Amino acid sequence: MTTLPPETGKKLGLVIDLDICVGCQACVTSCKEWNTGGHSAPLSDHDPYGADPSGAWLNRVHSYEYEKAGVSRTVHFPRSCLHCEEPACVTVCPTGASYKRIEDGIVLVNPDTCIGCKLCSWACPYGAREYDHDDGVMKKCTLCVDRIYNETIPEEDRVPSCVRACPTGARAFGDLGDPDSAVSKSVAAREGFGLLEEFGYKPVNRYLPPREAAPRAVVAEPQGETASLPNPRSAVERLFAWADRALSH
Repeated sequence: MTTLPPETGKKLGLVIDLDICVGCQACVTSCKEWNTGGHSAPLSDHDPYGADPSGAWLNRVHSYEYEKAGVSRTVHFPRSCLHCEEPACVTVCPTGASYKRIEDGIVLVNPDTCIGCKLCSWACPYGAREYDHDDGVMKKCTLCVDRIYNETIPEEDRVPSCVRACPTGARAFGDLGDPDSAVSKSVAAREGFGLLEEFGYKPVNRYLPPREAAPRAVVAEPQGETASLPNPRSAVERLFAWADRALSH
């Protein structure tokens, strides 16, 4: 009989500061490098320098502009798995390959039981699942689970590779289930938010809004449509939903 680890109340996740992310893609490339040889290895790449590149990427960065008093600002928006407390991807998985760890809240995929049906990618409202055509299975951000508990590497390196690589310190990692943790305190101080929380999946990752945000933001949308949004938080959420729709076509 299998003994499950005890519930700890841990919610390991990321906090991303939209005020200081510069869109340099260091988090994207470091994620790709680490996971190509790590827990989700290998990650496929096809024609990377050609006209139609494809492959599995577990972290992506989108950019958009909003306007304040006639001055535009670019906001860079990293996107990866949010390790939801109630993940839809786990609920719909027919084989149990997608699962959420009891001990720390990390959502993972077991490649040995994943059949590549893509139900999890359809259920995830955040577009966080990647289908690896070479392996025929789904892959996603693991919070570098094979790194954060690795006692053979220096303690300062026991964080997700995206966090370690960020040159501006825009990414932080920690226990969002602990109100006294550094990440929880930064979220409380800056009114950090989860994405599309109205869906009820309770995303763990949090975003910190730009400090000098405009009271009313204008976001350019496809086909020339323009939407006037009440605040940057809504702008980010709307962009996120649009990006997922665009990427699914």
